[in-house]
Amino acid sequence: MPCLQNRDGSDKSIRLCLWDVKTGQLKAILDGHSNYVRSVCFSPDGATLASGSNDKSIRFWDVKTGQQKTRLDGHSSLVSSVCFSPNGTSLALGSYDKSIRLWDVKTGQLKDILDGHSNFVRSVCFSPEGATLASGSSDKSICLWDIKTGQLKAKLDGHNDAVWSVCFSPDGTILASCSDDKSIRLWDVKTGQQKTKLDGHSDYVRSVCFSPDETILASGSYDNSIRLWDVNKGQQKVKLSGHTDFVFSVCFSPDETTLASGSGDNSIRLWDSKTGQQKAKLDGHICFSPDGTTLASGSGDNSIRLWDIKTGQQKAKLDGHEHYVLSVCFSPDGTTLATGSSDNSIRLWDVKTGQQKTKLDGRSDSVYSVFFSPDGTTLASSSDDNSIRLWDFKTGYQIQPSGQKYKNLLAQFINQNNPFAEGNNFQLLLFQIYSQFPNPQYFKQKHL
Repeated sequence: MPCLQNRDGSDKSIRLCLWDVKTGQLKAILDGHSNYVRSVCFSPDGATLASGSNDKSIRFWDVKTGQQKTRLDGHSSLVSSVCFSPNGTSLALGSYDKSIRLWDVKTGQLKDILDGHSNFVRSVCFSPEGATLASGSSDKSICLWDIKTGQLKAKLDGHNDAVWSVCFSPDGTILASCSDDKSIRLWDVKTGQQKTKLDGHSDYVRSVCFSPDETILASGSYDNSIRLWDVNKGQQKVKLSGHTDFVFSVCFSPDETTLASGSGDNSIRLWDSKTGQQKAKLDGHICFSPDGTTLASGSGDNSIRLWDIKTGQQKAKLDGHEHYVLSVCFSPDGTTLATGSSDNSIRLWDVKTGQQKTKLDGRSDSVYSVFFSPDGTTLASSSDDNSIRLWDFKTGYQIQPSGQKYKNLLAQFINQNNPFAEGNNFQLLLFQIYSQFPNPQYFKQKHL
């Protein structure tokens, strides 16, 4: 999954990150695309990852080594969707040039071009047996294609706005689609008739995915929520809340116990599909160095890792925290890394040597975020105890939350677009909201 996301669902870091779902640890960085990454898809055997980008190219990556295997070109506009056939021999690509292209994975040769949409192709998906390809478009329609002949089998109309995602049920009899018209629709693949319309989201619906037993459909939306639907009854089962920005991707694990979601809040969340409870959050514990050469990642294995952006190789592993690392942040000059953990501590690390410089204690709960002031003299931390603390970077001493000095320092953070306002920390959320106002002094007087 791309490391960072724009509101259009594209990767603004132009890099791909592979994560260990069990530990939450970053496994590899795939660097090669020259523009935003729109879509990724694993091959059926899990050995290869395909990615489509705004640079109009498709790239195949070796999942084990992280190295690029092949590059395919041909589209005249950005590649919005990629999908492997069930047998792994073909790759389908949807593009903003309004076409779909089928490629031979082994030879890298173009097999067919499917034309029929009158606007951007947003999504492509193979049927389970591989004989049919579904495509969704900004022309508000869904097309079903015969893979063998390349002919259009059926055109499904009904949505009132762009179709963003299409997904076949595991038995191939039902197609789910979602749209900017805020609805999800279920279609009978054999007849092409609409079976059910699912309403409930209050904004664009960007992604749909069936559970392996095809009884549940998951959907992700710009209303920041994920919803689970009973396919047979056509009713909403549960609403999953937690993301603080749009949800652009949802996917069930093969054993259907876990649902993964990707969001514009730059987090990946894992949910228990049975209870609807959040199991894990993979988010703000990645940070790029100011010069863009190094990525720091925090993990559920209590460690921090430094990665070489150019090669994708691990440069160093920093050990010291006694529980999950929840946040990482480089100092403005890039020489120091600050980390926050659920062991209630903040630690400062020498980036060059990998050694711990200082441990800052004083929190009564997990430290969810750490952030440096623009001049690098002050470190701010937010915690699950609903507080924000400021630290003097040079001395390591906490700045007492009283007096004009504290207010003036806090204003530095309020005046910038603050990335450490997250979670259920209402005070920090207020900082984020009020940072949009032209007079921070008014905010300080009223709320500090």
